[in-house]
Amino acid sequence: MEERVDIMKMLEGFRIVDMSTVIFGPYATQMLADLGAEVIKVEAPGGDVSRYIGRSAKTKGSGSTHLTVNRGKKSVVLDVKQPDDAKILKNILKTADVFIHNVRAKAIERLGFGYEACRALKADIIYVHCAGFGQSGPYRDHQAYDDVIQAATGTCSLAPRVDGNPRPRYIPSLIADKVSGQYGAQAILAALIHRLRTGEGQHVEVPMFEAFANFILEEHMQDTTLIPAIGPIGYPRQIDPGRQPFPTSDGYISIVPYTDDKILELFELLDAPDMLSTEGLDTPLLRFLQSERVYNLVARLTPAKSTAEWMEILTAAQFPVMPAYDLNDVFEDPHLKAVDFFKESNHPTEGRYRMMRPPVIYSADPNREIGHAPNLDQDGDAIRAEFGG
Repeated sequence: MEERVDIMKMLEGFRIVDMSTVIFGPYATQMLADLGAEVIKVEAPGGDVSRYIGRSAKTKGSGSTHLTVNRGKKSVVLDVKQPDDAKILKNILKTADVFIHNVRAKAIERLGFGYEACRALKADIIYVHCAGFGQSGPYRDHQAYDDVIQAATGTCSLAPRVDGNPRPRYIPSLIADKVSGQYGAQAILAALIHRLRTGEGQHVEVPMFEAFANFILEEHMQDTTLIPAIGPIGYPRQIDPGRQPFPTSDGYISIVPYTDDKILELFELLDAPDMLSTEGLDTPLLRFLQSERVYNLVARLTPAKSTAEWMEILTAAQFPVMPAYDLNDVFEDPHLKAVDFFKESNHPTEGRYRMMRPPVIYSADPNREIGHAPNLDQDGDAIRAEFGG
């Protein structure tokens, strides 16, 4: 039998002290825990709010979202307003590579864990502040939640641009939190590389407002990118009212005829090539300018066949095409099954649960074992014993 060779996890040996809460910061550190970093989750008495998002199977404070966003971490409960617990945290920070939190700047300074205080404990520490708003601007002391950031970045104005209903609406996802978490993970990795090269730690500010504004405006600044603007804000293809999943005889399907040649081919497959010879649609430029009209014509024709029939026809013709699944249907997707995206695991206390594997595959660490989310203060006794002196 071939002997198993243990592969060092890519971030093994790095210690991250995480005093962030809810989704933004914990999502950043979850990705780093997946890569092998030791993440010590420092929680206030009662635990992080994310523990109570979704129902708990057996243990209070081990809700379903916590099982995902805090997997692979350790948990210790510390009330850092109390001198003994503050001393424990300081002792942990003396050994840490990264300290990440989302406490507002004035409050963390009052607690004695501002950047200068932490740098005095460990000169090369990487200090990551997950702020709601950049600390040099007038919003620096405002509270930030996903809804607030979606509103402030103009994201709530996207749906009205699509359907004409003037009421602003949120994207139904914690998208600002998760995008900002991605920026946070990127920032930590960049700072670690910088320290490996120079020996220097640093203060890193990851402001949620600016991070999500950067994300949402990447394509939507459109022709206002130029000064003076040469067109309106908003990427036309994304806010085209007709650009929605098309109805079939038994559901909906996403079809992307991205070029004019593909538009012509699609109408051939729809058995309606003459539709594009009508006045106003008889040139590539006119079809581009009248894209909503083109999409509406497609939507009139796709109910002639089932989703499966269109999938077979359009896949053979090399169209970008997929069924418009319900969230529940994604669990049965054949591709995700083939790549083992969803794995059934057994939590030590909560029992069987569904785990998503990290999407990126590294040849240097191909068979990563992903740890479970900790129960509240699961590692508290060991951590207090080690760092309480």
